[in-house]
Amino acid sequence: MDDLRINDDITIAAWELTESFARASGPGGQNVNKVSTAVELRFEADRSPALTLAVKTRLRRIAGQKWTKDGAVVLFVQDTRSQARNR
Repeated sequence: MDDLRINDDITIAAWELTESFARASGPGGQNVNKVSTAVELRFEADRSPALTLAVKTRLRRIAGQKWTKDGAVVLFVQDTRSQARNR
């Protein structure tokens, strides 16, 4: 993954974002036990040098339960049976 430019002032470095794939739960037909369609995106928000303390504080409040104890924001999507659409 490349660096992600948000605006002129904020660029998220590649090491701050981790994308992983897992098998989705629930009904899925023939693919359910063979294809990893669920997507997890992890952003190391608290360690990010690109965000100010004020932005990190606001993000933590907005993220709610998606904010982990180690200061990352984790999004997990398994809405469809397509990895590309979940991404």
